Amino acid sequence: MTSDTTHTRFDAHSTVGDVLAGIDLTGRTALVTGGYSGLGLATTRALARAGARVVVPALRPDAAQQALADVAGVEIDKLDLADLASVHAFAERFVRSHPALDILIASAGVMACPETRVGPGWEAHFAINHLGHYALANLLWPALTAADTARVVSVASGRDPAWRIQWDDVQFERGYDKWKAYTQSKLANILFAHHLDLLGRPHRVRAFSVNPGWILTPLQRHLAGEEMVAAGWVDADGTPAPGLFKTVEQGAATQVWAATSPHLDANGGDYCVDCRITTDSPTDSSEAARLWALSADLTGLDLIDRA
Repeated sequence: MTSDTTHTRFDAHSTVGDVLAGIDLTGRTALVTGGYSGLGLATTRALARAGARVVVPALRPDAAQQALADVAGVEIDKLDLADLASVHAFAERFVRSHPALDILIASAGVMACPETRVGPGWEAHFAINHLGHYALANLLWPALTAADTARVVSVASGRDPAWRIQWDDVQFERGYDKWKAYTQSKLANILFAHHLDLLGRPHRVRAFSVNPGWILTPLQRHLAGEEMVAAGWVDADGTPAPGLFKTVEQGAATQVWAATSPHLDANGGDYCVDCRITTDSPTDSSEAARLWALSADLTGLDLIDRA
């Protein structure tokens, strides 16, 4: 059971359209990583419909152009979250051409991929899901603080209290496990948002992490059909288990709600599920600070702490 600590009429069945009803984002700028596929695509479409100018950084700009061809008010630019040089270049272009950033939604990610090394040998889940977004938020800090108020939303996953950061082998150099690597990166998303909010509050920048729930999207592309059958997600014909999965519009609702709800103006650093803040399994502030210090060391970026 989750604990509802905000006034909200939304739940697990609410859609992006429900949470944005009556909200006008005209004049606001939003950035959605992964905003051309799965939950990110639903998020981009919803924010644009509400009037926001949406920037979608894309590893595959051509695919993004195709997916978003019918959406007005969207800009597409090149970004590879696994490549710090690409993150720097994108952020420099963004800050030059956009005076402020009101909403940053870190939605891009990989799940259960084969062992992959990027950059200076970083494990891909940790690099893409966490470090790339950590670097992006740091480099976009001038635009975030230039907004009257800004929100950063880190898209995590369902949370298990047993999850841990593997501090003695964060990059899984002593043996790779795809699920441990994935869950470590998702815990990192939660810890990142918690500490970012602590640093951002004096600058009117608030941060949240969210669990979108179970949704079938291209995120599962690295999983074999037999693996999903064995897990009980789908049957032998590929039909999803009844009642297990949300639609993409329902799955994207929590991140859109966290990014836009006026009821959250006094909140921040929280973990959200089904369009509600949950107080279950509180985030460890010391672990969040430790992760921030490690991320700063690995990326060479700690601009927010010095802002």
